[in-house]
Amino acid sequence: MEKIKSFTIDHFKLQPGVYVARKDPVGNDVVTTFDLRMTSPNEEPVMNTAELHTIEHLAATFLRNHPDFGDKVLYFGPMGCRTGNYLLLKGDYESKDIVPLITETFEFIRDFVGAVPGATPKDCGNYQDMNLDMAKYIAVRYLEEVLYNISPDCLVYPD
Repeated sequence: MEKIKSFTIDHFKLQPGVYVARKDPVGNDVVTTFDLRMTSPNEEPVMNTAELHTIEHLAATFLRNHPDFGDKVLYFGPMGCRTGNYLLLKGDYESKDIVPLITETFEFIRDFVGAVPGATPKDCGNYQDMNLDMAKYIAVRYLEEVLYNISPDCLVYPD
């Protein structure tokens, strides 16, 4: 069986960044899948489920309500390896096109105050597995170490 593309990326070279993981034609449209890599695979600890779950709730809420991209957001959610998140957008985009959107998203998470949207037993199947303080810590780290001064090599998968 052929490996899927995400398993062909050299995870020894992969660093935190914003990457186009794939582009898929869907009818007359294109769906762009982004790899929002937030930790260095196999070099540092992965994110715990509580903060990753909190980031998912906050980012999905922010992105789906965004005035320019809200109607283009198909999915935002965690990678199984817990080193980042995937964002699927309707449209043909490059990584550099969405850095401002991802920056806005993580500033929203950094600055968020209050109850996490959807973190109730009625709205979520694991509503108690949340950690807003750690989600904010990770958001600050991603902003300061990656997004605010993103380098070109953090926008294209390594060879």
